[in-house]
Amino acid sequence: MASLYVLTLLSFFISTTSYGHVFENYSSLAFEEGYTQIFGDSNLMLVRDGRAVHISLDERSGAGFASQDLYLHGFFSASIKLPSDYAAGVVVAFYMSNGDVFEKTHDELDFEFLGNIRGREWRLQTNIYGNGSTEVGREERYSLPFDPTEDFHLYSILWSQDRIIFYIDSIPIREMARSPSMGGDFPSKPMSLYATIWDGSTWATLGGRYKVNYKYSPFVAEFADLVLHGCAADPVDPLSSTCDRHDSARYDSVTISTDQRLAMHGFRNKHVTYSYCYDLERYPTPPSECRTIAAAAAQGRHRHGKRHGRGSI
Repeated sequence: MASLYVLTLLSFFISTTSYGHVFENYSSLAFEEGYTQIFGDSNLMLVRDGRAVHISLDERSGAGFASQDLYLHGFFSASIKLPSDYAAGVVVAFYMSNGDVFEKTHDELDFEFLGNIRGREWRLQTNIYGNGSTEVGREERYSLPFDPTEDFHLYSILWSQDRIIFYIDSIPIREMARSPSMGGDFPSKPMSLYATIWDGSTWATLGGRYKVNYKYSPFVAEFADLVLHGCAADPVDPLSSTCDRHDSARYDSVTISTDQRLAMHGFRNKHVTYSYCYDLERYPTPPSECRTIAAAAAQGRHRHGKRHGRGSI
């Protein structure tokens, strides 16, 4: 099975995909061209002539930055290298949110990296919240097929009117298509892009069993290849947007090719450790979109001869 997984990934990399066609010309920005620091003072440092950022956590503070604009749909990406050594309780997040504008009905799309004790790998969680639907959840958690502290890896979010796709190193790892039954639970309001590092001792590592140990600080997360490409919205009137039909069609036209879908099934079969769709304790009746996700997982199991990964969050 391992050889099949490797061959699937190879077939993905050598194929020409819709992802490459649509986004290959999206260049990265220098920090000052698109971002602003939101907290952390000296715990944020620009490097590589302002085209990369280090944010750190120590006993004084964490740190973070955000896009200068809100966006309604688009493609958002960064190469990230996580803190090494003992990182229990440390949370690094790369995400979109509008909680500062829509306090009670906010939307959110998250990559959350959860630190661990020495000798155990970082874990990754993705979240999708719409219209303040945090009580529904829609979280997934994954192991990673590489050490995210040794080198940079590319994490990307495609958000269109009809679908959301999370990518790692250009491989899609999660897709959610909009359905009528989701209603406002599908993120639909302009969001800013954020990157933060902070102390998540109360929950991040085995439900808070292991806390941040500042003896190992500062914990430094490195961000590079920052891509902001979306339809900018007026922060005074966030429901307005510069997105015309051409721009909207650019994002809506992105689909997952056959090779990409095989690579996604390979990743998910091996690395998904928790999915809300299989958490019958939290959701005795799973959210409506889980039927589609389960059908896709069954198709992937048929092709790969594996079971979908399930576990405890």
